[in-house]
Amino acid sequence: MNKKHDLKQYGWNDFFAAYFAEYAAKGLHAARVSVEHRNYYELYSEFGELTAEKSGKLFYSTDDSNLLPAVGDWVVFKHIPDENKAFITDVLPRKTKFSRKKAGSTTEEQIVAANVDTVFIISSLNQDLNMRRMERYMALAWDNNVKPVVLLSKADLCEDVFAKLVEVQQRFQGVDVHIVSALQKAGIDELLKYFEGNQTIAVIGSSGVGKSTLINSMLDWEKMNVSEIGLYKDKGRHTTTHRELTLVPGGGLIIDTPGMREIQMWEGAEGLSELFEDIEKLIVECKFSDCKHESEPGCAVKGAIEKGELDEGRFRSYKKLLSEVSYFERKQDKKAQLEEKKKWKKISQLGRQISNEKRK
Repeated sequence: MNKKHDLKQYGWNDFFAAYFAEYAAKGLHAARVSVEHRNYYELYSEFGELTAEKSGKLFYSTDDSNLLPAVGDWVVFKHIPDENKAFITDVLPRKTKFSRKKAGSTTEEQIVAANVDTVFIISSLNQDLNMRRMERYMALAWDNNVKPVVLLSKADLCEDVFAKLVEVQQRFQGVDVHIVSALQKAGIDELLKYFEGNQTIAVIGSSGVGKSTLINSMLDWEKMNVSEIGLYKDKGRHTTTHRELTLVPGGGLIIDTPGMREIQMWEGAEGLSELFEDIEKLIVECKFSDCKHESEPGCAVKGAIEKGELDEGRFRSYKKLLSEVSYFERKQDKKAQLEEKKKWKKISQLGRQISNEKRK
């Protein structure tokens, strides 16, 4: 079959080409994961769109689900032309990823999207405008080396749009903030610059903020299954149930994600430093290196709060996120120790088994 599709339109670049070289020499092919299903994947490849399954090698080589393909990943596959099918053998190293802690009590990472250049953080200009949630999204983006951009949606439902815009810009200085309304087609054209050069954009936000409606406006056709938005009840019913990578007509790619009811930190120390740089500068200025910023004399943080230079709620948010990151880091260390212990126990058992067999 003749090659018909240029991989560059799917985000292929020199970074992935360098890692793929050894596989190309073996006659294998590269493709990008557009949709992840329970037992198979949908791919964008040089042969067009394909469905693919995990090869036995890939399936049995790891117990870590995050080493398996995720939406946005570049994978190596063996093509079966007669059946228009493929078997994925390897996952190429990720340039970036956007991940969070899996919902629930587990301490495992969940990859939301791989190889993302920019993340659109959407919050509607109604009761959903939550600065604390945006701080979490922002920290996760920076920690994963992904550029965050804030989109304030449903501008047609807000009476004081400018005031909300200023509030968000002041909270997240240096971050691009856009006002958009999919209903009025306002602000959409300003977003197209982020897709130039076949860049990949992930769209995140809580349920009902208008992610899929906004994506439909950018794609200019009904790609996603979107329910009607309750304009007067000030809420929407989210219907995107899976992550999907889609080509944008003018170039670039976009990843829609299901609404996140729970967004917990995964690692995130670097992201917090970027987001709360002003607070960490104040901490360095405290009189005591072990200052808890409560009642200690010479506390620069408390001094800034008393002077009105630092919002106390923002500092509480910083402490909460930092505590969350520290907790999961401790849990991960403990988990790693238990896994190491299990590994050496298996090796020891195997050694005894071999010794016993030699004695027979």
